Amino acid sequence: MKRTLELCVDSLQSALYAQANGADRIELCDNLFQGGITPSAGKIKLVKEYLSIPVFVLIRPRKADFLYSDLEFELMLKNIEMAKFFGADGIVSGVLLSDGSFDLPRMEKLVEASNPLPFTCHRAFDRCLDPFSELNNLADIGVQRILTSGQHPNAFEVPDMIEKLAKQALSKLKIMVCGNLLPDNIDPLLEIKELEEFHAAVLHPVYSNMEKRGSTPMGDETIDKEFQWMEAKPELIKGLSDKIHA
Repeated sequence: MKRTLELCVDSLQSALYAQANGADRIELCDNLFQGGITPSAGKIKLVKEYLSIPVFVLIRPRKADFLYSDLEFELMLKNIEMAKFFGADGIVSGVLLSDGSFDLPRMEKLVEASNPLPFTCHRAFDRCLDPFSELNNLADIGVQRILTSGQHPNAFEVPDMIEKLAKQALSKLKIMVCGNLLPDNIDPLLEIKELEEFHAAVLHPVYSNMEKRGSTPMGDETIDKEFQWMEAKPELIKGLSDKIHA
């Protein structure tokens, strides 16, 4: 069985770290700190120029929930067009209704717009009402994989749930597990023989070299937080890759 490690990144530097340290694929986004939103056209284009591994692109118009207005959904469809134009190898997205079920007509439109690229349902799945019935619904409309932490913050704490989903998914689609995966906690998930795909971010802070900082915030963070950002940590990527590909 060939296992796959996908790294979720929101910068070109993190994408380069992912490729250099054993990732098989990246999910590209912006603003990973708030769960990720759609990356810019320039970021997609440049990452595709620098990387040889596949680049899946997140289509998410904003942070927070997955219940979208008509205008937001129109933007999602346009962003799929943009991602395909700049060379995306796959699309990652998802839409829910207010009751926690998947908005299947809209999901079907997203899958159709992504064609012929593979479509991943992202962690909207972890907020859905009934993951086991929705797994079948998503498979029926052509979703190729589901990203999930088993509806729990830490997937390694619920291996039984992940195993149930992976077994149900066999011959239908792939389950890609996520949820704070690190080299020292992934072992329970590696024991699940039906599980082939793993997804992680493994972030650490990077600090600004600015000397003149001032006291005016540019957003809703404190000044000290505005002079640091997060990047993927190469040693943790390699540690995950070594375990997953052993």
